[in-house]
Amino acid sequence: MSHYFIIALIFFAAGLVQGLSGFGAALLAMPLLVLILDVKEAVPLSILCGLVITLFLSLELKAHVDWRKILPLVCGCGPGIFLGVTILKRADSSLIKLSMGVLIILYPLYCLLAKRRVRSVSSGWAYVAGFATGVIGGAFSTGGPPTIIYTTLTNWTKDEIKATLSVFFLATGLMAAGAHFASGLTTPGVLLLFAASALPVLAGVWSGAQFYKRLARETYLKIIYILLMALGVMLIVSALG
Repeated sequence: MSHYFIIALIFFAAGLVQGLSGFGAALLAMPLLVLILDVKEAVPLSILCGLVITLFLSLELKAHVDWRKILPLVCGCGPGIFLGVTILKRADSSLIKLSMGVLIILYPLYCLLAKRRVRSVSSGWAYVAGFATGVIGGAFSTGGPPTIIYTTLTNWTKDEIKATLSVFFLATGLMAAGAHFASGLTTPGVLLLFAASALPVLAGVWSGAQFYKRLARETYLKIIYILLMALGVMLIVSALG
């Protein structure tokens, strides 16, 4: 019973983080889950709980969903995943992780320390961001940073940023969940753990969304930058481990 309680607490906290920022649930959940679960259970469980989070946020922010913003990201992501899987098979993954981790840390560090003007970024960069997200996701299962960085470079409102991230991650999460079902990774044991975690993760994302409503755009972006740096640190630690 304590096993299920701990997992429920992990996903409540993960939902809280993503309810606040629009991403980051796996950033918190995965390092903790692998301490008590096999990674082959932790990954599909995290994906399923992620679907609860992103579906909730997508519905809550549906008035701010603009498919002209989201579809280029999704279209770019597919080919990127194929290339990412190829890289995973052939390249030195530790060196790539290390380089990527450093780059991901440098961008939010610059944004936090320098006075940066908000600018209008060409929508064509959405395809590039989606492609890069697919490459990193296919190779290392941590594909979020390019899309997150792209949204912070726009002059979108915080609701538009969060809505775009939520629907994009919902779409990619559905693809990942389908792949897990097809491969047999989503076992009855995983589904039982998901049943125990669904309500806590929903409570967490709802709570995070309430805090989010009180944030100014600049405060929201600062939270994104801090979480991006944490993602970069995780990649570096993984490369050196």
